[in-house]
Order: sequence, then C-alpha cells, then structure tokens
Amino acid sequence: MTILVGGSTYLSVLLYRLYCQTTGKGGQAVLEEAGEKIASMKTIKERFITVNFNADVNSTMRWNFKPQQPYIKVSPGETALAFYTARNPTNKPVIGVATYNVLPFEAGKYFNKIQCFCFEEQQLNPHEEVDMPVFFYLDPEYAEDPRLEYVNDIVLSYTFFEAKEGMQLPRPSFV
Repeated sequence: MTILVGGSTYLSVLLYRLYCQTTGKGGQAVLEEAGEKIASMKTIKERFITVNFNADVNSTMRWNFKPQQPYIKVSPGETALAFYTARNPTNKPVIGVATYNVLPFEAGKYFNKIQCFCFEEQQLNPHEEVDMPVFFYLDPEYAEDPRLEYVNDIVLSYTFFEAKEGMQLPRPSFV
C-alpha cells in the first residue's frame, strides 16, 4: 500500500508539471521558443520587479538545494540569469526532477523560461555539486495587466523530487 501511495504521489507531480508547462495554468511559467520575441521586445525601464528565489526538496529527496542569490530585480522585457546549487551528499547517484511555480499565480503567464534545469532530469553522482542556471524574462505585457499593477514582488519556487530511472512522462496529444 505504501508503494502504491508513493508511486501515485510521484506520478501526480509529474502529470501536474506536464499539464502546467503545456497550458501555463497553475502558476507555472509558460515555456516557449523565445528567439524572435526576445529580439523584438521592449523593456519597460520604469518598472522593476523583484524576483525572489525559493528552493525545496521532497521529504524523500536527500539533496541539498538552494538558490545562489535570494532575489534579483528585473524590468518586464529584460532577460535575466539566476543560479541554483544542488549537492548530492549520498554515496549513490541520484536522479532528480524539479517542479516549479510562480507566485502570485497571475504572474505565471508572463514568466518565460528560455533555459532551465527544470526542463530535464538531473543526475548527480555521489557528493557531486553543480550550479544550475535559469535564464528567463518577464513578458512586457506584465506591466499592462491591471491585476499586477501593484505587484512588484514575485516568487520563483522549485521543488526537487527523486526520479525513478526509466520512467517516461506521457506527452499530450494536440488535436
């Protein structure tokens, strides 16, 4: 029974992550190909947003995981690079998968990741420590959303879970 509950919990996290990445709902950042959009977007220089970074690990995950900076200030339309550090203090290799969200939820649709460690599973060997980048931008439309008019602080939060080797996520089919 314990294995069944643990397995279903793990699977539900992965399915939720897949759903949120695909739809942009649930406070998840929307994934997109950014090339042309970044080249042509205008920076809203008179508006500064503080992006706070949070890091957690599931209770069964034994990694040490933390942001390298507590926050950064960015303007909508500006790209930014932040780093997290993960360390495997165990004597065996561990594969991790990260879920993420953006708070407040309304800001999630404007938070766009260009490159992120959360897009793929991460394997850390025994006692290995790595720096993991997150390259992102806030869509300039953030500054035009009346629900975010007075929201100048957002939180980017990650939680790492131990991945089971060989597990494949189902891909959504678009009709």
